[in-house]
Amino acid sequence: MNIRRIFSHSVILLSMLFLVVGCSENSDDPTINVFSVDDDISLGQQVDAEIAANPQEYPVLDSASHAAAYAHLYRIRNNILAGGKVFYAQRFQWRCRIIKNDSVVNAFCVPGGNMYYYTGLIKLLDNEAQFAGVMAHEMAHADRRHSTDQLTRAYGIQILLGILLGNNASTLEQIIADLAGGLGTLAFSRSNEYEADEYAVKFLYPTSYDAASLGDFFAKLEGQPHPPTFLSTHPSPEDRLEKINEIFQSQGGQHGEVFVDRYQQFINSLP
Repeated sequence: MNIRRIFSHSVILLSMLFLVVGCSENSDDPTINVFSVDDDISLGQQVDAEIAANPQEYPVLDSASHAAAYAHLYRIRNNILAGGKVFYAQRFQWRCRIIKNDSVVNAFCVPGGNMYYYTGLIKLLDNEAQFAGVMAHEMAHADRRHSTDQLTRAYGIQILLGILLGNNASTLEQIIADLAGGLGTLAFSRSNEYEADEYAVKFLYPTSYDAASLGDFFAKLEGQPHPPTFLSTHPSPEDRLEKINEIFQSQGGQHGEVFVDRYQQFINSLP
C-alpha cells in the first residue's frame, strides 16, 4: 500500500472517529466521549453484576427484606427525576442499592445511572434534603457521563472495549474498587466535581427540597473529627459551598423543605 493510500485511509478513519466522538445526545454537554450512552449502560450493568457477586465486600441490603428503607430511597429518587432536569431520566434505570457498612461514609454512581449508598452516609446526615443533595450530585455524575470520560482517561479505549466484550475481568474488579472508594485513578477531576455540584442544585431546585442543602452536606463533612478519605481528593468544602450558593442564587434563591422527621423514619428503617 503506497503512502497516498495509507494517508487516505487514515483521514477516513480519523473522520469516522470524529463523527462518533463529536456526536452527543445531550446538546448541553460538550464533553468528548468515545463511548455511546448504550456503552455507559452496558458497562454499568457489568459493574452491578460484579458487586452482586461479591457480598462480602459489598453487603447490599435485600430490597424485599428491607422494603421500607428502599421505599424511602426510591421516593427521594423519584422526586428528583420528577423535577424534569435530568437529561437521561428516561434512558437510565437509576436503580438504587444500600450497602450495609456504618463505618463507610460514601456513595457512588456507576455508568448508566445505578447508585449505591452506604448506611454510614445515610446515618450521618440530618435531613432528607441533605441526602437528596448527595443523590442529585451522584446522578449528575452519571447524567453528565463523567464516569466513562474518566475511565477512558484512566484505562484507555482498548481496555474498556475489552471489558464491554467480556474480557479484562481483573481490570473490571479494579474499576469497581475505584468507583466505590472514590480514590485512585477514578477520582473525578475538580471540574467534574464542580459541574456535579452545579447540576445537583439545578436538579433539586424545581422540587420541594431545599436545593441549598447540598452545601450543608459538605459543611457537615468538614466538621467531622475523621472526615471521609474521598474528601481529600475533591475541591475543598469552602470552595464548593461558595459555588453551590452561587448556583442556588442564580436559580432564584428560594429555599425549600428539609423533611427532618421523614428522614429519621428512613434511618430507623435501616438495620
